[in-house]
Amino acid sequence: MSKIHFNTVAGIEFKLKWQSQLWQNNLVSHLDCYFGQKVNFWRDFMPKNLQDALMGKTVGDEVEVSLPHDDIIPPYATSNIFTLQNTQFNRNFVRGRQIEPRFGRFYPNNFLQHLSGAVKDKVTPFRCIEFDNTTLQADFNHPLAQQQALKLAAKVHDILGDQAERGGRCNDWAEVVTSQGVGFQTRCQNRATNFLADDPFGRLDSTDDTEFYSKPRIVTHIDAKAIEIITDFYGQFLKPGMKVLDLMSGWKSHIPENLDLASVTGLGLNQEELENNKQLTAHVIHDLKKMPRLPFKNRTFNAVICTASVEYLTHPIEVFAEAARVLKSGGYFLVTFSNRWFPPKVVNIWTDLHEFERMALVMGYLLKSAQFNCLGTYSVRNFPRPADDKHILESSLSDPVFAVYGQKTKR
Repeated sequence: MSKIHFNTVAGIEFKLKWQSQLWQNNLVSHLDCYFGQKVNFWRDFMPKNLQDALMGKTVGDEVEVSLPHDDIIPPYATSNIFTLQNTQFNRNFVRGRQIEPRFGRFYPNNFLQHLSGAVKDKVTPFRCIEFDNTTLQADFNHPLAQQQALKLAAKVHDILGDQAERGGRCNDWAEVVTSQGVGFQTRCQNRATNFLADDPFGRLDSTDDTEFYSKPRIVTHIDAKAIEIITDFYGQFLKPGMKVLDLMSGWKSHIPENLDLASVTGLGLNQEELENNKQLTAHVIHDLKKMPRLPFKNRTFNAVICTASVEYLTHPIEVFAEAARVLKSGGYFLVTFSNRWFPPKVVNIWTDLHEFERMALVMGYLLKSAQFNCLGTYSVRNFPRPADDKHILESSLSDPVFAVYGQKTKR
C-alpha cells in the first residue's frame, strides 16, 4: 500500500474549519473544502505541521492541524481601510445597470475609479463598510483577518506515486484554500449585510412560473460529482424514520438511497417531474411565488431540503419562515446550490453576488426567521468533472457545491 513521503504526488482534499460570531456567543460553523488534484510534496508549499502529519499516511487517512493564522493570512490592519469619495464607486460598471454601494457587500476593486497611491495598488476585492452621500469606506483586509482558531484538515484521496511529473507551478495550498472568496459568507461588524435594496427579487422573466415550468426537464442541472457531494451532505443530517420535505422538488431528490425514511414529500411545479421522482412518497403542486405559505400543518417534518432552487425564490424570507413553521423542534433546514441556473427566473441579487457571498444571503434568510440555531455553511470546490459529463469541454472541474443549514430552535 502506497504511503505519502517527500517525493509523493497525491490527490488531497483540504478542509478549512472555522467559526464566525453573529452576536454575543452565537457562532456559525464554516467548512470550506478544496480538492488539490496533484499535490506535490517535493515542490509545493503547505504548513509544516500539516506536511509532517501527512507523512506515512495512505488513501482514506485524514489529519487535522491548527493553521498558523498570521503566517497564512495578513493580519487585520486599519491601514487597509480607505475613505474615498462616494463618486469614485462606478455605479454603471455592470452592463450599464445602476449599482449602489451597500453595507457589508463585497465588490471587485475595479468598481472603484480615479484611484491613487496605496488604494491603486490593491488588486483584491473590497468590502463596503460605511457610506453616505459624500464618502465610502472600502475595507481591503482579508475577510478571514479577524477570524482566529482556523483549523486545516487534509484527507488523502489518491496517491499517484513518486514517478509523476514534478515540474511546473508551485502551489501554496494554505493560500489557495483561504482565497477566492472564502470568508465572504460572514457578516461585517455583526451587522446584517444589506442584500435587500435595489429590487433584489426581481427577475428577467416575471411571467407566471407555472407556464415556465409546464414543460418537464428530465435532465441533471449539476454534474454527477456535485450530486454525490450533496447526497453525502444530506446523509449527515437525515436519519431513518424521518419525515422529509423536498422543497421546490423535481425528478430527483439527491437523498441517500439506503435511508429508511418515514416519508419524502415533494413540493414543486411540474407534475411529470414529481411523478418521475422515485424517492418521493407523496407530492404537491404548489407555486411559491403566488403563495409562499406552505400547505402543511405546523411541525410536520423532521427535515426540509432545498436543492439548486433557492436562487429562484421571489419571497425567500416568507418561505424560510414557513419552513421553520412546518419543521418539528430540532428539525433541520438544509439548502444546497451551485453556480448554474435558469437565467430568466433567477432573482437579481443572486447574479450580483460572489459565489461565497450567496451563502451569506441564504444565511440571512435563516436569520430573519429567528427560529434556527446550530447554523453553518459548507463549500466544496475543484474536484475533477466526470469524463462523461456533458459540460466536460466547458470545464474540467466539477460544479462547486455550497450549502447553508440550521436547526430549528428546540423549545
